[in-house]
Amino acid sequence: MHYIRRILGIPSFKAPLMNLQFSRTMATMTEAFQKAQKDVQQLPEDPGNEAKLKLYALFKQGTAGPVSTKRPGMLDMVGRVKWDAWNALGNISKEEAQEQYVQFVQSLMDQYSSTSAGPEPGSAAGDYKCIEVSTVEGLNMIKFNRPTKMNALTYEMYGEIVDALEKAAKDEKVVVTVTTGAGDYYCSGNDLSNFTKVDPTNIAGVAEEARKVLLKFVNAFICFPKPLIAMVNGPAIGISVTVLGMYDAVYASDKATFYTPFSILGQSPEGCSSYIFPRVMGFPKSSEMLLFNRRITAAEACDWGLVTRVFPHGTFHQEVSQIVKNYASLPKQSLWKSKQLSRKWSLETLQEVNKAECDVLKERWQSPECAQAIMDFFSRKSKM
Repeated sequence: MHYIRRILGIPSFKAPLMNLQFSRTMATMTEAFQKAQKDVQQLPEDPGNEAKLKLYALFKQGTAGPVSTKRPGMLDMVGRVKWDAWNALGNISKEEAQEQYVQFVQSLMDQYSSTSAGPEPGSAAGDYKCIEVSTVEGLNMIKFNRPTKMNALTYEMYGEIVDALEKAAKDEKVVVTVTTGAGDYYCSGNDLSNFTKVDPTNIAGVAEEARKVLLKFVNAFICFPKPLIAMVNGPAIGISVTVLGMYDAVYASDKATFYTPFSILGQSPEGCSSYIFPRVMGFPKSSEMLLFNRRITAAEACDWGLVTRVFPHGTFHQEVSQIVKNYASLPKQSLWKSKQLSRKWSLETLQEVNKAECDVLKERWQSPECAQAIMDFFSRKSKM
């Protein structure tokens, strides 16, 4: 795998592992440390940005010792985040860093082993990398399937979800569509490694491409013509929360939480939440979520109108699965026509809201305030 090398600058094992100045250090590396480096390249998928930062920092500390370079400039966001992660290790010895690296790699290997079960019967997982899609007796299930990364959304995953929704909209066999998450999380929102891949010389271009991706993604929910239901099996963050306002029913486990940390990251609301949430919850409660980053429980989300019903976690899947199966057996034309009629009057407004939100976010993504907020977030994570 090349993702760790590409994002964090860890060298390929098909090339020299380090520059010549580290060649003597290489000779003293433990066998376990060298094996762990090879094991990292065999992980079946990207372990996530926090894990990659920790791997990078431990690798540098274990080979070069404590950080001895100056912190990169503001425009080099990736370099600054990597430097902060390395610097956070302080003065721990090379030997201790190597030992922690080995232990952490082993924990990643164990984590992937425990989540390597195959797709459920009837799924079409082979069509996608990040989601599983199945249709059985009119019930279309879209499962966010990056459990080791808490189902965080990459750009690729955005595209897959849009494609799955568009196909479900056109498929006459699909009566009702349901989204849910694999593992313990429903969806943790944007994979923040999306931001670390930004070319500092082309921030405006990247921001515009991101705006287009988000605009298309949210529009797929606005225009979806059939009943759309969320089975929120665990914590939901960011855009996975904001688009819930466009669902026809939201069923949540009592272990689910809902969190929109926009201002913490120097950003602004999306998913039409700036329009829908105040109308569903009232301005004071929606402001607590969208402006002040309050994380709410499933019970609170139900009281505030974001969630339809809450179920005990132990019976959540069984109870809600039966409910949505029953919905999928209803006369489909009646369902579709009723949904389209009820949403017709707000369709144009929601599209205008979506465009306005994406335009503001494009400005936010290019702002020094947003860059600093994201770097601060990564710095806090690297110290945890």
